[in-house]
Amino acid sequence: MNMQNAMDVAGRLCRNIEEVVVGKKEVIELLLASLLGNGHVLLEDVPGTGKTLLAKALARSLDGTFKRVQFTPDLLPSDLSGINFYNQKNGDFEFRPGPLFTHVLLTDEINRATPRTQSSLLECMEERQVTIDGVTHKLEAPFFVMATQNPIDNQGTFPLPEAQLDRFLMRISMGYPTFEEGVDILQRFRLRNPLEGLSPVATCEEIASAQRCAAEVHVPQDLLGYIVRITEATRKHPEVRLGASPRASGALLRSSQGYALLRGRDYVTPDDIKEVAVPVLAHRLLLRHGLKVGESPERAIVRQVLSEAEVPTEDLLTAKGKQVN
Repeated sequence: MNMQNAMDVAGRLCRNIEEVVVGKKEVIELLLASLLGNGHVLLEDVPGTGKTLLAKALARSLDGTFKRVQFTPDLLPSDLSGINFYNQKNGDFEFRPGPLFTHVLLTDEINRATPRTQSSLLECMEERQVTIDGVTHKLEAPFFVMATQNPIDNQGTFPLPEAQLDRFLMRISMGYPTFEEGVDILQRFRLRNPLEGLSPVATCEEIASAQRCAAEVHVPQDLLGYIVRITEATRKHPEVRLGASPRASGALLRSSQGYALLRGRDYVTPDDIKEVAVPVLAHRLLLRHGLKVGESPERAIVRQVLSEAEVPTEDLLTAKGKQVN
């Protein structure tokens, strides 16, 4: 697959999801940038904003397998990974795979499961494999995890540890629709659920190829330095106790490459990095003080860092070809 074909795949996915999700083009683009960047997404917002609908729309747009798991306090790690059970007929143990063995996994209300169960996702999200009873099972590509959580209702929940949050390429908030979008939602869903008529527009092979193309999107040397300066600035901020790690720099790189491909380009610009910086970096910061009123303090700090970081002035349009039409 060449770059143009990868861009076509990304465009088909975006348009297909927009058939169901109203007025959230920016959120859809961030979600697809994460998919192209071979990462995972944490959808965090209050109930009823369309988090699960967005995840289902993406899953239905692919021809791969899709599993949904409702996280609850009594969920066990083996409920996700699977078990080795004794088959009396064969007189031997057989492996019965769990819902982790899929292409798209939706973990609904991930923070309602215990830390023990949450930790069972660490290996599969980072290494695309699952180890059970000493045997390692590889997961098929693509493997994409979408997790949802409600940041308001804390009763009966277990906050995700930093190691778990760091496995998510982005944390995205849906937000409430505008008045016009709210009316459009009612009209679109009044007679039927458009999700039921959604058909796949991309194969898993095409997604895997598009991910490889995204990794080849050109990033000039000065933009690599720009990414590192941004992440280093979060570590030096007076309000931050623990800043973005080198893994976060890699996440910012992959996200900007996926976003550029989605925008129809085979090279990254500073604006691509700025567009994905907040959802990539904000959830990775640990602050010295408590939460503040208003915008998420982590997001505000990333925006401040972006406003103060020196932007490369090189003419990037000539650094690597011209925009692909």
